[in-house]
Amino acid sequence: MRTAIVRANKPLLIFYPSRSLVRLFSITAFWCNSKADDSLTLLHTTMMARQDDGETPLLQQPDSEQSMVNLKTPLPWNQFWIILVLQFSDFLVFETFSPFIPELIGDIGVTNGDDSQVGYYAGILHSAYYVSQTLTILYWSQLSDYVGRKPLILIASFAIATTMLSFGLSRTFLGLLVSRIICGAFNGENGVVKNLLMDITDATSLPKAYGYLPISWMSAAIIGPLAGGSLSRPADRFPEIFGRSELLKTYPYLLSCAVPAVCASVAWLVTYFCLKESVSTKASLWELIKGWFLRRSHAKPSTPSGHALTSSGEESNYEEVPPQPLPLRAVLTPKVLTVIASNGTFTLFYIALNSILSIFYAAPIELGGLSLDPPRIGTIFATSAFANGAFQILFYTRLHDRFGAYVIYMTGLCSGIPVVVLFPVINALARAHGIGLAVWLAVAIQRVLFTILEMCFACMALFIRASAPNRASIGATNGVIQLVAGGARIIGPVCGAAVFSYSMQEGRDAWLAYYFFMSLGFLAIGTSVFLPRDPCLWEERKYYDYR
Repeated sequence: MRTAIVRANKPLLIFYPSRSLVRLFSITAFWCNSKADDSLTLLHTTMMARQDDGETPLLQQPDSEQSMVNLKTPLPWNQFWIILVLQFSDFLVFETFSPFIPELIGDIGVTNGDDSQVGYYAGILHSAYYVSQTLTILYWSQLSDYVGRKPLILIASFAIATTMLSFGLSRTFLGLLVSRIICGAFNGENGVVKNLLMDITDATSLPKAYGYLPISWMSAAIIGPLAGGSLSRPADRFPEIFGRSELLKTYPYLLSCAVPAVCASVAWLVTYFCLKESVSTKASLWELIKGWFLRRSHAKPSTPSGHALTSSGEESNYEEVPPQPLPLRAVLTPKVLTVIASNGTFTLFYIALNSILSIFYAAPIELGGLSLDPPRIGTIFATSAFANGAFQILFYTRLHDRFGAYVIYMTGLCSGIPVVVLFPVINALARAHGIGLAVWLAVAIQRVLFTILEMCFACMALFIRASAPNRASIGATNGVIQLVAGGARIIGPVCGAAVFSYSMQEGRDAWLAYYFFMSLGFLAIGTSVFLPRDPCLWEERKYYDYR
């Protein structure tokens, strides 16, 4: 039999293997050009079954477009729906608090009746949650590479349900703070859920999965505020039902907190009975704990279930030997560092920009804002959230199939620049014509551009998956990337709000904040030009799951 590796339909190398039994397998070859545009030719070649005719070539070069259609894998709904349940539970934890947090802080007396201090303490609770989540997300993700995704999700779901109930039972600010810190620490398992999503999908089905993920946060954004607002102080709101409950009179926010606690409990049951472990090579959690104390190796050596082809020609099934998790230092490859820089700067730009929206809408027109009241601001956010989720569900997968992740990602980043420019334009229209049709049209255009910007999150997941050194290190790779992004989530709101407030002060340059945001936008664009034109170009041969 004759085997040829080709480029531009010309054979580069021809060799003649023996006529021994040939197993059916697939090889994906990458050919790197030396051109500066980093254009790569991805060669898909498929081995055919054993042929008795020695003239039949083993390697063929199929048509690229037809090959990509044939290689698409369906979304594994038998496991994917569980991820939707877990994501809904995670988002609900945060969304439920928003309506009653200010009232709760006033009720516990920490402000001594000074309503101007409510925002300060509410900010502490929110920041404590995100800080603890950021500090633990790397450890959760890396640990999941060794012990598996399922046990950590079970532990986290139980802890989240417990801390939500403890939050509703807290009567002091310290109790509230401790509950939020523990909840945020265990909600670092949200990175483990993302690892699970990357485990059960590939480069062709992951975009489709991200097209459906908005279902979770849209549902949480609708149910969470309704439950948190309507079920707080139930003895006062519904005296005919809860008026005799001394427990709900003593702890008026317990019923609101019970909603995400019950959802977390349901997520625990669904995970326990329905979720299949996606990590094939792992040590038990107990063995890992003993290894930490005894300073032994973290992972238990895996025993190959098949054979591999040895140098002596004996058959062995090396495809069934799963890869091993790499140490953190080995994970920090140039590809991973590129994604860290791109995702970190994008997250900083997006979070800083998003943090000033409510400030801009509420600030007086003469100070550079729109002077909108809370109901209208809430309507803007709710409408845009629904439109954003519906757009991604209906169109993201189609856009990805048509243009690819890189084009959508760069388009999203570039759309952030006109978003910044529209802030002073909207204010100028409000100064000249008042809050009229022109202002609302400009606000609508800005929110549409924001929807395009938010598609970058789905595209970045493809680059994260492709940058992982091997399948067993997806958790560590995603963890270190999310660690940097978590730092950006902490820094972004502080910097954005501070610069915007400073520029609004009398005698200051009103454009200072917009210069700052545009600089962050161009920084994110600059770090993203080093990403590959197609995430598949970063996929290593050893990264594919041979079954």
